[in-house]
Amino acid sequence: MTNPNIPIDTEASPEGDDDDSNPACVMVFNASDPSGAAGLAADVTAIASVGAHALPVVTGAYARDTAEVFDHFAFEEEAVAEQARAILEDVSVQVFKVGFVGSPEAISTIAEIAADYAEVPLIAYMPNLSWWDETQIDLYLDAFRELMLPQTTVLVGNHSTLWRWLLPDWNSDRSPTARDIAKAASEMGVPYTLVTGIPLPEQYIDNVLATPQAVIGSEKFERFEAIFSGAGDTLSAALAALVASGTDLAAAATEALSYLDRCLDAGFRPGMGNVVPDRLFWAQPEGETQQLTDEEAQALQVFDMPARDTKH
Repeated sequence: MTNPNIPIDTEASPEGDDDDSNPACVMVFNASDPSGAAGLAADVTAIASVGAHALPVVTGAYARDTAEVFDHFAFEEEAVAEQARAILEDVSVQVFKVGFVGSPEAISTIAEIAADYAEVPLIAYMPNLSWWDETQIDLYLDAFRELMLPQTTVLVGNHSTLWRWLLPDWNSDRSPTARDIAKAASEMGVPYTLVTGIPLPEQYIDNVLATPQAVIGSEKFERFEAIFSGAGDTLSAALAALVASGTDLAAAATEALSYLDRCLDAGFRPGMGNVVPDRLFWAQPEGETQQLTDEEAQALQVFDMPARDTKH
């Protein structure tokens, strides 16, 4: 059984919750990322930033820094299932978000859980896996195509990543459009596809939410010169949180893309590698700082830390 299509004006409403002020809940399946750039770190921070509550299920762990991924250690599928089913017995979930889960076995387990909660929309993000072994990539993509895509409501991914995966035999002189990619995804049961990073002239990129029949929405942004880690997880997590909170899909995609653009604009480089999106950009002070009293200045001296460099 597949997850339902999200009508463009659907609003998610938590069931069995008498307090409408509670934030919506998003269950995220992803790997732990010690750099804080992607994975569960991106999911939890982005979801909280746009006002929802994350229920993080750890599917494995990266060995990586801010520049590259060196390895990944997958959890056994039983560990993934036990984490998810324990909290699902207790908390109503409005949206599932699936990132990189590490193995075909974990994909199968999560797809089975999603099928048991078929009324809950599922937003899946497919990252660039070029750092991984080629045989593992093929096994993972095959399992995701056969098991996860039939459960997916919205597929999110970069234009080049989705092109190579879903249209490997593309032989036209032109690049595939977002609708071309959405059509390929729909053959696996995906009703909506959000294609990011479509190259445009003059250093712009397009981001398009599409079905095989129509473009539902698009947002163009100027290309950043910096190389980022974690942009895709940030976008898909924000989209999941907005849909879970009741925003219709087209508006949620526009808002999530705008949120990502702000995160990238405020991005910072915590190490010697790539820039990390600042998912809490709105919490940073703007303009001139307020004059501190002597007591406040003395108290702040306890935190003898340099200011962050947010330039990129």
